Amino acid sequence: MQILLSPAKDMTETSTTVPPFTSTPHFQREATDCAMQMSEFTAEALSKLLKINPKLSALTAQRYHNFLDPEPHLAAVLSYTGMAYRHLQAERFSEADFRYAQKHLWITSFLYGLNRPLDEIKNYRLEGNVQLPEHDGQSIFQFWRPLLTRLLIDSVQADDGILINAASAEMKSLFDWKRVAKSVRIITPEFYVDQGDRLKTIVVYAKMMRGALARHLITTRPIAPEALCDFAYEGFAFRPEHSTADKWAWVLG
Repeated sequence: MQILLSPAKDMTETSTTVPPFTSTPHFQREATDCAMQMSEFTAEALSKLLKINPKLSALTAQRYHNFLDPEPHLAAVLSYTGMAYRHLQAERFSEADFRYAQKHLWITSFLYGLNRPLDEIKNYRLEGNVQLPEHDGQSIFQFWRPLLTRLLIDSVQADDGILINAASAEMKSLFDWKRVAKSVRIITPEFYVDQGDRLKTIVVYAKMMRGALARHLITTRPIAPEALCDFAYEGFAFRPEHSTADKWAWVLG
């Protein structure tokens, strides 16, 4: 099984965890090209483009200007510090976990396209709707779509043909999702809170559970996706009555 996970906006440049090895992103050349185009924007322009405050835009501008500097960089799975990654807990991976994750986990990225967990990346800030000057009016979503679609399909087909889509919904726009769905089997975990009269998705819980589910897959390494039905975390449990063939539901309450 291949696992698809979203990145996080919160990032760090340091970690006390030393992975068994690191790797170069598949689309390093494209990422560098995008970063060089981003480095042409002023901090004020970045504030408007990315809808971020002046302090963060100044930091973002500095990072893009320094993008070609060899340091600092960090393995992707250790770089992101958002809710999903707090519950992925990569800092607690064993060497075997890291090696399995490297072969089975993809992390989407607006700058890098798709990363394996141990790909070394730089801190960045970018959004999918940004149009860069040299992309002929294409958004970042449109720029990456043909490149990432083929890579993801090839990767899943070279495995067992099953993709566990633990990424957020907007990440589908990085791919020709209809083509992906026709080429491989996609199982999308959904996480709900039972409010009595309805099931509700609460974003912070969904992020938490995506990270925890990815960790479960990496550390238990199941052969068949049906083994996921035994996964439970922080009160969330699999509920077949709320699941379909391609959308599996975990419910709290």
